[in-house]
Amino acid sequence: MAHRFFVKPPVDSERVLLAGPEFHHLRNVLRLKPGDEVTLFDGTGREHAARVVQLGRSDVELNSLRTEAVDRELPRQAVVGVTLPKGDRQRWLVEKLVELGATRLVPLRTARSIVHPSASALARLRRTVIEASKQCGRNRLLEIDGTTSFQEFLASSPDSAYRWIADRAGAHRPAAAHARESGDTYVLIGPEGGLTDLERQAAAASGWRSIALGDRILRIETAAVVMMTLAGFGLLTASGNAP
Repeated sequence: MAHRFFVKPPVDSERVLLAGPEFHHLRNVLRLKPGDEVTLFDGTGREHAARVVQLGRSDVELNSLRTEAVDRELPRQAVVGVTLPKGDRQRWLVEKLVELGATRLVPLRTARSIVHPSASALARLRRTVIEASKQCGRNRLLEIDGTTSFQEFLASSPDSAYRWIADRAGAHRPAAAHARESGDTYVLIGPEGGLTDLERQAAAASGWRSIALGDRILRIETAAVVMMTLAGFGLLTASGNAP
């Protein structure tokens, strides 16, 4: 696979300019030269084969050679609501959710959550989305919402979606295997201190089901990766989990 670079959409002409972090990566890290071919993606599901034409002081000019729609997405929407962990664990979490095909990440504010990311922190995580997408070959970007309350997230999840909460005391366990079913999936991972009884009751009243991921206590990011993996393989469906 050719070196990949993100360019803000739309790419609607043969001449394309790269600046900022992407320019730095092309010129100073990879040290590409005029004539080298790369792949551009703009987050719309398209890839653009391009050739480096000229390196400037603050940008690089490329010539778009051809455009192709390349779909590497899951067959369903996968939304992850999670109370973010501390520090660098946030970046690791975002990387893995991108690789696993999550559609949207919603940072949650719960009764026991500690981390509430600032606007600048969210901007850094959105940059991580681009870097992870470059690496794994995704052509659509994981969306990261602003911090959302637990109740708002419950209310915004459609009744038509499969909705699951990771909970050690959950009434269900993952199915060993099950055929894919259509339908979006929403998953929710609480803080390290766990959800309160009131939050569990509110989720159950809204139609969410709880699922146990084993007898060991998982970190937030580990639970999120497990839940996203199950969602990606179509195991979090209405019939794919039985009490």
